[in-house]
Amino acid sequence: MPKKSDKPNILKPNNNSSMKNAGFIALIVLFGLILYSALNQPSNLQTIPITTAIDNANKGEYSTFKINGNEVDITKKGQNHATLKTYEEPNATLKTEGLNYSKVQVMATPITSSSSVWLGIFETVGPVIAIGVILYLMMKSAQGQGNQALSFGKSRARLYGNDKDRINFTDIAGSDEAKQDLQEVVEFLKFPKKFSTLGAKIPKGVLLVGPPGTGKTMLSRAVAGEANVPFFSISGSEFVEMFVGVGASRVRDLFAKAKKNSPCIIFIDEIDAVGRKRGSGMGGGHDEREQTLNQILVEMDGFEQGQSVIVLAATNRVDVLDPALLRPGRFDRRVNIGLPDRKDREAILKVHFIKKPLAKDVDLDALAAKTAGSSGADLANIANESAIIAARNNHTQISQEDVTEAFERVAIGPERKSKVMTDLDKKTTAYHEAGHAIVGQVLPDSDPVHKVTIIPRGGTGGVTWFIPPEDRVFISLVQFKDMLARGLGGRIAEELIFGGDHITTGASSDLQAAAELARDMIVNQGMGKKLRNQVFKLDDGMMMDRLMHEREYSDETAKVIDEEVEALITEAAYRAKEVLKINTNYLEKLKDKLIEKETIDSKEVAVILEGAKMAKNARLY
Repeated sequence: MPKKSDKPNILKPNNNSSMKNAGFIALIVLFGLILYSALNQPSNLQTIPITTAIDNANKGEYSTFKINGNEVDITKKGQNHATLKTYEEPNATLKTEGLNYSKVQVMATPITSSSSVWLGIFETVGPVIAIGVILYLMMKSAQGQGNQALSFGKSRARLYGNDKDRINFTDIAGSDEAKQDLQEVVEFLKFPKKFSTLGAKIPKGVLLVGPPGTGKTMLSRAVAGEANVPFFSISGSEFVEMFVGVGASRVRDLFAKAKKNSPCIIFIDEIDAVGRKRGSGMGGGHDEREQTLNQILVEMDGFEQGQSVIVLAATNRVDVLDPALLRPGRFDRRVNIGLPDRKDREAILKVHFIKKPLAKDVDLDALAAKTAGSSGADLANIANESAIIAARNNHTQISQEDVTEAFERVAIGPERKSKVMTDLDKKTTAYHEAGHAIVGQVLPDSDPVHKVTIIPRGGTGGVTWFIPPEDRVFISLVQFKDMLARGLGGRIAEELIFGGDHITTGASSDLQAAAELARDMIVNQGMGKKLRNQVFKLDDGMMMDRLMHEREYSDETAKVIDEEVEALITEAAYRAKEVLKINTNYLEKLKDKLIEKETIDSKEVAVILEGAKMAKNARLY
């Protein structure tokens, strides 16, 4: 483990920008001096003998005589500046005998010989010095631009190693399994001899795989903090430029820096930007991205024995990575970082609320229960929105109402109370959302209703919100079918009340979601009747693969898939209709309550729908 005094300094930013600004300012000053000199250059004054000047002055042709040493600047009447000049020989005394002082105004400026010398020196040397300084600054600016061009192929990785930047595993809530897997990497970096004495080779790469917002970057920095080693961080997109070979050059420079600072960690975020499968047909063999990937492969395979440099990479698209990256000897470890469970969500919420004043009525455990499927970034957003809403409402503490509003704003969008709805639109929306709620509440394998509102939120006219009572690992076929039926409950309610010819566009998103869910059940989950236990998943990793590769099933099978999807939708619509037909009175009650209050929660829904029946024809056998 390196000593604290041996840690490398943080890379300082270069002065190319300041040099560029100085050169630009110097150029402006140079043009300003030239312009000033041009504007203040005296005009070509006509020189006349002193005797002629005296005669003309006595005739009243001149207004002023400005005597400066042995020179006279003469201004004609009606003029503002000198138009004539007369002088005696240097060091001679100016003779003005015969000048009628009543005809002309005479002004004399006595100048000593020493001041004349210094003035002459300044007038001669000053511009030379000014132009020299300006040229020097311009040359420095050009030199800075040249250095920037020479550093085009240098790595742009940021180096973290200060105590202020360091974080540990204890600073990150949740992800206990991932921490346990990464603890092995920490030991490799802290005690390399412990493994080398037994002939073990230190892993060269660890791939962090997980959905966006699950804390892959934070865990990587925590590994460096636990091991007390430098941490080079760079994004995959920062390697790639429009010029072929620049990315490969940056890779070489990055790994060279890492070897000099070993033991250390290189972290490549979003590695799929450069690590996609080669041979896709895009860019050819000299594609810049492929050149960069090739260099990464070579560098990872070229580490010398005894150099403790480990590459951590993060991605949420491991399916598109090149197989050469994933083979043993390169990324030897894969750590899966999934969405947090309820206990982890509560711990994450406590971390994000620790510096925020919470009221005593705030229940973070209940909030953790409602946020199933949320990532750490989502939970951080909820905490931040809670503080914003509390400040907007002039609260000194964050209340439970603020937290609830923040959760709903993040999950389903902000309320749009300003949107004007006609009485018919409000009535139609109330029937629609009541249809969703009744079907979902009655079906045995559906999630319970959390909230129903006819206030527009986000891009919807109203929302019926279902939240599972606990985190799920698997979803059964009957649960999928109940999800389909409750999703179509709004459209079916409109048909029953207004007739089939008066259905609205309010169900467009419901129908789209139902079609996608039904197709996923058939194509990806093998839940069809005719195509049971068969999957037909297409490769959606790369665009060129989808265009060039033929699908792995025939047109006849595609037709069967369409028929299976249609059968699921038809069955779901039938089940929803049967449930609503025998619960029409509850549909009216729930509609009236929604029009009255606009938003009702799960407890009110349960009271209103107490006694609602399950239709026999809607059961699954």
